[in-house]
Amino acid sequence: MLSALVIVFREVLEMSIILGMLFAATKGVAGAKRSILTGAGLGLLGALMFALFMEEVENSMDGAGEFVFNAIVLGIASVLLAWTVVWMSKHGREMSQRIKKVGESVADGSTPMIGLMLISLAAVMREGGEAVFFLFGIMQVEDDMQAMMWGSLLGLLAGGALGLLLYQGLIRIPMKHVFSVMGAMLILLAAGMASQAANNLVLVDMLPPVIDTLWDSSFILSDESLFGEILHVMVGYDSQPSGMQMMVFVATLGVVTWLYKRAQH
Repeated sequence: MLSALVIVFREVLEMSIILGMLFAATKGVAGAKRSILTGAGLGLLGALMFALFMEEVENSMDGAGEFVFNAIVLGIASVLLAWTVVWMSKHGREMSQRIKKVGESVADGSTPMIGLMLISLAAVMREGGEAVFFLFGIMQVEDDMQAMMWGSLLGLLAGGALGLLLYQGLIRIPMKHVFSVMGAMLILLAAGMASQAANNLVLVDMLPPVIDTLWDSSFILSDESLFGEILHVMVGYDSQPSGMQMMVFVATLGVVTWLYKRAQH
């Protein structure tokens, strides 16, 4: 539930901030709001179509193919999460400045109204598509679908509400701190997804386990316990991990953290 909440919250917040900047920069311009909302609606439709496509592909898999599909989804989701965190850390401010300039150019008539629609469409489809892919990655390790749905709903409401409050100017939150916390959590989630992708490939003998069971911590924290399940989804916790799982987790965590720190300087 927590991982779904974090994923959806971040994506919806980013989406809300982009749309909010467009609304603010074109306030009072006739037809601007309609163009932005039209683009957002089309972007949401595109994200929903992507979700349906992913579900169809997943349903067509069985046997060893299902483990391979799960590994591919988890692997791509891990890479996308890492790329999102690093890219936003480096280009977030630059992107917001460009969006503001587009809004201002539409307001003074130098850019056609369709530019607003295309930006809002791209923003919603990109963030929505990422959320769909990340949630499919979580689905490969999360058994409680109801909890994941509640987490997604809470993330949607919280991200949308915070974005609206920021737009209205009712609160002032240093977004640098918000995204720093989100970034740290997403880096751990990316490393966990990568280790679970490796585990799926180990189970079908496509990767060597290196060491079958590195340790057994089930007597301290069982995989079936509530906290164990939360850690399993958030960081890929396994009470009996293989050597390959830990190698991939540590390598992913180290590389993504290094890239993140490097992008900030």
